[in-house]
Amino acid sequence: MQKTALVPYAHLPRAHHDRHVLTSTVDVLGVAHWLLTERAPQPAGDLPPFDALVVSVHPGGNVELTELSAVRARWPRLDRLPHGGFVVAAPRARRYEDANQVQVFDALGREMSSFSVGDAIEHLLVDEDGYIWVGHFYENPAGIRRWSATGRLAWTSDGARIPGLFDCYALNVSGTTAWACPYTDFPLVEIHPDRPDRAVRVWANRVRGAKAVAVHRDRVVFYGGYGEERDRLAHGELTETSVEPTDAGVLTLPDGPAPGRRRVVGRASRIYVQAEPFTAWGVFDIGG
Repeated sequence: MQKTALVPYAHLPRAHHDRHVLTSTVDVLGVAHWLLTERAPQPAGDLPPFDALVVSVHPGGNVELTELSAVRARWPRLDRLPHGGFVVAAPRARRYEDANQVQVFDALGREMSSFSVGDAIEHLLVDEDGYIWVGHFYENPAGIRRWSATGRLAWTSDGARIPGLFDCYALNVSGTTAWACPYTDFPLVEIHPDRPDRAVRVWANRVRGAKAVAVHRDRVVFYGGYGEERDRLAHGELTETSVEPTDAGVLTLPDGPAPGRRRVVGRASRIYVQAEPFTAWGVFDIGG
């Protein structure tokens, strides 16, 4: 099977390698971010609010540091607002029923607002207008929703006629548009929240279990799968009603091996992959 190597994209500066990486992401503008603490959180017990450092590496290599005060999420999701500031969210809401599940920080690291988006966050991605897209896993039937940075629900998949939306396996946010590939039917779904009369378009899809998706014009690629297809890269073309498979291979790290434990982020035509120890991002670009 053909192998495709990730292209090196961004690295956490070595000066910060002594800290623990709580989480990391790549935002809608292509900036990589790491949320760091002095030590790893303990697996059990209450965690008091703590200070954290966000290290941001821009595509040109410039590094930006932001101190966040009184972070509450033990295993957080992270993204950046387009005009500065960050969103930090706890994936589980059961211990955050006081509306503190999602924290929004300004560019100086001060909390501006907090609210709840519901339990079982699988994906959290901010779009170029500053709205927060949340894809839930199976323990929350809410599916896919879009929130303002002040906690106002701006779009919901309720009633959107997305077949088999039980678990948001893959979510890609580019501009103000979202692409998803949800369990159980795994259709490819395009969501335009600003088009109320035609917000959702669905293509039937035969690729199962993908954890990330990228789209460029009439081309699509799915990354991941079940069992031996964990590192699969499945290519397809969009027809009027379906995704037609064209090729398949495997995605590897830049130096050749499989990623192993990893994080993935889909943005437009790109899939970003980060493997342990989570200090570097690689990229595959279907449009490149």
